[in-house]
Amino acid sequence: MTLVGGGPGAVDLLTVRAWRVLQSADVVVADRLGPVEILAELPPHVRVVDVGKEPGRHPVPQERINELLVEHARAGAHVVRLKGGDPFVLGRGGEEVAACLAAGVPVEVVPGVTSAVAVPGLAGIPLTHRGVTTGFHVVSGHCAPGSADPKVTPTSDTKGPLDAAALACVRDATATLVVLMGVRSLGAIVAQSLAAGADPGTPVAIVENGSMPEQRVTRARLEAAAEVAAARGVRSPAVVVIGRVAAAGLLEGTSERRLAGAGV
Repeated sequence: MTLVGGGPGAVDLLTVRAWRVLQSADVVVADRLGPVEILAELPPHVRVVDVGKEPGRHPVPQERINELLVEHARAGAHVVRLKGGDPFVLGRGGEEVAACLAAGVPVEVVPGVTSAVAVPGLAGIPLTHRGVTTGFHVVSGHCAPGSADPKVTPTSDTKGPLDAAALACVRDATATLVVLMGVRSLGAIVAQSLAAGADPGTPVAIVENGSMPEQRVTRARLEAAAEVAAARGVRSPAVVVIGRVAAAGLLEGTSERRLAGAGV
């Protein structure tokens, strides 16, 4: 089985190695996000198995996806698991590799362009910038801290999607917080951040459909981010960037537009 990261969505952000692997596949197990247009360009003999998930709707549970990979590989097929972004950045790629290895199925990993970095970059948002920020932290907007461990008792700082490290990041003016899959929980993220002492004026940028023609950037102060996003009808897939690098005009000429080579 080959685990392939497909990048944020644009076909031309798929790596050369990923393209070659897909051309040699017998079965492609594909998600809803990522470079799905590439599926129409695969050789006619390739079987495509759609296991895509949507917010609040998971028609194929993760355990069944793991089983499909093993079943097709044991039947002698070259199985390619195509995932959006990079499969090891909040993509459950590790779970799928572990399931295959436990079943005796060899695995090759082809990294992908992660949306956490690429999508802000395409919107003119550098996650680090000299004199502004020196580091960044990436989290999921889905999981509450301690949810997998019943022995962990939530505190006032952990009642929400952000863990302690993320809250420390959002309070730190020299760091950037990147939230994947955070549109539905944006209100909770804002409330949790403010309760933890974050500056209400911290810039927030939400980049929808990064790398695609529909790409759109919504900006607001942290304290108003949820209301502004709701008013603009922000929807997933989107990447939320919290920190000084999210301010409009940080890089001259890139606010609300793409960088050279991608539309400007």
